[in-house]
Parts: sequence; C-alpha cells; structure tokens
Amino acid sequence: MLSIYSITQKLPENEKYGLVSQMRRAAVSVPANIAEGFKRKGNKDKIRFYNIAQASLEELRYYIILCNDLNYGSYNELDNKFTSIGKMLNRLVDTINNK
Repeated sequence: MLSIYSITQKLPENEKYGLVSQMRRAAVSVPANIAEGFKRKGNKDKIRFYNIAQASLEELRYYIILCNDLNYGSYNELDNKFTSIGKMLNRLVDTINNK
C-alpha cells in the first residue's frame, strides 16, 4: 500500500483534495482494518473489520482504474497486488467462518 503514496505524489495538484485524499485514505484503511480485526476477540467482529478492509481494497482498485482512464498514468501492475491481497483476505475470512 505504500506504493499508493508514490503514485499520488505524481497526480495533478488539482487532485490533492479529491483523488489523492481518497486513494490515501483507502490505502491506509486496508492494513488498519486488518490490524484492528486481528485484535478483536469475537469472530463476528474480526470478520466485520476484514470485510471493511476488503471493501477499501476494492475502492482503491477503482481509483487506480480511474487514474488510468484519466490518463494520469498506467498502474495496471497493481491489479496483481490487489488480487493477491484480496485472496489472502478471502482465505482469512473463510478460515474464521469455518471455525
């Protein structure tokens, strides 16, 4: 998720309070919700935070697509990273659900 900070530094200045802010917020939300979910005692709470992380990851995926569409750069290589993170989160949720 640190790569999002590098990407957003290259975006136009007029996106500072729009796309840059939203992308950074979503990027920080993914690991923050994973960490918070990890420390929760109940499985329902854990899953809730992991689901929030999943939603933030998909939100971030959309912002990358938007950057591509707006010709702010090509960031297609991040899709593999997002897919990998998404699969890990899915397995984590599945593991908790099967306990």
